[in-house]
Amino acid sequence: MKKTLLIAALMMAAGALTAQNGKWTQYNVRSSEICSDNISAIATDGIGVWVGTYNGLCRLKGNSWMDYAMFNEKLKNQSVNCLMVDKRGMLWIGTDDHGVIEFDGTHWTEHSDVTRRLKMKFVKEMVVDQDGVVWIGVTLGGLVSYDGNEWHKYTPADCDLLSDFILDLAVDRVNRKWVTTNEGISVYNGTRWLSYTTKNSGLPSDIVPAVAIDKKNVKWFGTLGGLVRYDGETWKVWNTSNSPLPSDQVNDIAIDDDGLLWIGTGAGAAVFDGEKEWVVFTAKNSRLPGGNIYKVANDSRGNHWFGNDAKGLARLSGFVMPGREPSVPAEPEVAVAELERPAVQPESKPEPKQQAKDEQIRIVPFLSEGYVTIAMESATASVEFLDNSGRTIKTVSEYRNGQKIKIDKMPKGMYRVVVKTPSVTKRIKFNLK
Repeated sequence: MKKTLLIAALMMAAGALTAQNGKWTQYNVRSSEICSDNISAIATDGIGVWVGTYNGLCRLKGNSWMDYAMFNEKLKNQSVNCLMVDKRGMLWIGTDDHGVIEFDGTHWTEHSDVTRRLKMKFVKEMVVDQDGVVWIGVTLGGLVSYDGNEWHKYTPADCDLLSDFILDLAVDRVNRKWVTTNEGISVYNGTRWLSYTTKNSGLPSDIVPAVAIDKKNVKWFGTLGGLVRYDGETWKVWNTSNSPLPSDQVNDIAIDDDGLLWIGTGAGAAVFDGEKEWVVFTAKNSRLPGGNIYKVANDSRGNHWFGNDAKGLARLSGFVMPGREPSVPAEPEVAVAELERPAVQPESKPEPKQQAKDEQIRIVPFLSEGYVTIAMESATASVEFLDNSGRTIKTVSEYRNGQKIKIDKMPKGMYRVVVKTPSVTKRIKFNLK
């Protein structure tokens, strides 16, 4: 017993020593324009990262944050519990009060009638299967499928789903749906259900907040009793007694392109190679945003994201697992449409290329007070508000950074705002409702 504890202690020490590997960047309301410190969801695509919070949806692209409550009022003061980017580049948003919302970068699709009919309040998780069917887990609302035309709901009252309190979802290599709940795990192959609990499996707890499936079709579960591996035959558990895992409460798991498991727990985070190598991150040995890491995610550029439920977001870049060669980040993929694309200009003689400055420009709305301000790096700019027909509604020829622009007498609707600074010209959509 003493030998086991000594080995575990040495492993923990090794993890703590190597946790400084890589570069950390923190984002919170004091140091950035992120919309909230209460992180509830993270989704990455080829251009940036989407962040769901208890106070709406925001996006980081480059060094610029955008608060999407200004484009859809249903996201204002709304808890965004889950986010998913599908193969078409569509962003799926799961909310507390408005069910599922789709966003293609320009248009919003709100399923209000279905939300009310199927009682899809408190959407907890979403995943797309190999047939393109979207599966939606609802807290106290069961499991819902949507094939683009029809919606179908599954509850313990009409099938063998263990519980209607859904915590996480995943789809395996043979298109089975793995549904984790507060009463164990349910697996659905399209015709029949199979269940795993502490009574018939190696699960240490029936409360299973997380599931992830690796390239070998091995299932990994986050439970309140530690990290669990299931290969179809054997169950194996890692906890604070037999490993450097920071806490037995495993909140989230994300598997990167190298097969490494990134694990968010109630007392920090860890990266695990699935066999024996661990690196542990805490608020003391890294710039992790607090102890309770509620969400983790990886992007195609080799960045790793950590969300705390009260202290904001952190990014780790340039991390190399000890004993491994650094991997080459994938080329960025354009997945979701930009907010506004400039019109295509006629062809002209090519000019020498100059490196344009990517200046941060953001509209900050104060709609109840009847004005907006524009946050930018330049001291001055020209600002023009155009309606959907291209007609100019308002101009400010010499706008000063942070100056109030009155909008209380402008017609309600969607505007294109053209901001010209000495460095750049940017077009931003603004919804005045």
